[in-house]
Amino acid sequence: MSPRVIALLLVLGFAARAGAQSLADVARKEEERRKKTAEPTKVYTNKDLGDLPPTSAAPAKTAEPAKGAEAAKDDKAGKDDKAGKDAKDDKDAKDKDAPKDKAYWAGRVKALHDQLERDTTFADALQSKINALTTDFVNRDDPAQRGVIERDRQKAIAQQAKLKQAVIDDKKAIADLEEEARRAGVPPGWLR
Repeated sequence: MSPRVIALLLVLGFAARAGAQSLADVARKEEERRKKTAEPTKVYTNKDLGDLPPTSAAPAKTAEPAKGAEAAKDDKAGKDDKAGKDAKDDKDAKDKDAPKDKAYWAGRVKALHDQLERDTTFADALQSKINALTTDFVNRDDPAQRGVIERDRQKAIAQQAKLKQAVIDDKKAIADLEEEARRAGVPPGWLR
C-alpha cells in the first residue's frame, strides 16, 4: 500500500472514532458542564437599564408617525381622557422646544414613507394570499374544506380592506405633512 492510502485510512479511522460518540456521552458531558457553572448568568432587562435622557427631540417625533393607522387609533382609544390631555400638553411643549431642522422634517417624512411602503407591501401580499385561497376554493370538492378555505379568504379580504384604508391614511398623512412643512416655510429639499 502506498503511504497516501495508509494516511487516508488513519485519518478516516480517527474521524470515525471521534464521530462515534454516543448521545449518552454527550448528555453526561453537558450535565457535568452545567454543574460546574454554579452561578446563573445575569439577564438584563429594560428595568435594569433605567431611563435614558433623550439625545434630541427629533427621534421622539419620528417614532410616532411610524405607527400604523390602526395602532394609532387603538392607542388613542385605550387612554383615558386625563392621560390623553396630559400627553397632548407634553407633546405641545416638546413641539415648541424641539428644533425643527432638516433632520426633524426628513425623519418625519421618512417614517411616513416607510409606513406607506410597509402597508402597500402587506396589501400586495394579502392579495396574493387571496388569489391562492380563491384558486384553492375552486379546486376543492369537499364542502368542509371549502368552508375553511372560504373563512380564511374572507378574513384576508377584511384585512386587505383595512390595509387599503391604511394606505389611504398614510398618503393623506404625507400630504398633510407636506402642507405643514410648506406653511412652516421648510425648503422642499428637506422633505426628500
